[in-house]
Amino acid sequence: MKSAQLAGCWSVLLGIVIFTGSHARSSQSVTPARATTVEHEVRQLMQSVARDVTQQGPLAWLKYLETGPSFFMAVNGQMAFADGTAAREGTQSFSRTIQHIELQWGELRVDPLTSEFAAVGTPWRETQVDNAGRRIEDAGFFTALVEFRDGRWQFRNAHWSSPAAPSPSH
Repeated sequence: MKSAQLAGCWSVLLGIVIFTGSHARSSQSVTPARATTVEHEVRQLMQSVARDVTQQGPLAWLKYLETGPSFFMAVNGQMAFADGTAAREGTQSFSRTIQHIELQWGELRVDPLTSEFAAVGTPWRETQVDNAGRRIEDAGFFTALVEFRDGRWQFRNAHWSSPAAPSPSH
């Protein structure tokens, strides 16, 4: 099971590397000054996401997701949303099941790739209270490719992972 999850993570990472490598020729090179700005802006994006999701609920995510066909999201190595439309519909559906949600990021890593793209990685912790009042705690690691488009940073893709339960043989 762990090897399948590891292979899934490597596949996502390889896709990001191939995409950014092929796109880098048409993107502006990132100067040290721009890299500093990109890192600062992306850190602000991540703070805004956690604050807005906690204050406004899951629908706040929709402000930050690329809405077109280039967006995708995976969870624990499985495709969750194949595009922006699926993400919008799934987020709207999920929001109807939640009374409250609290999202916290851990130590944030930002890697400016170009002037318009950055890779993000961070541990996360989330507490959800569903409509029946059940409290659900979850944690894991989040990675994403963010893109500066239409005057703002947004998620072009994302991957959430949670630690796998140990197999019964261990």
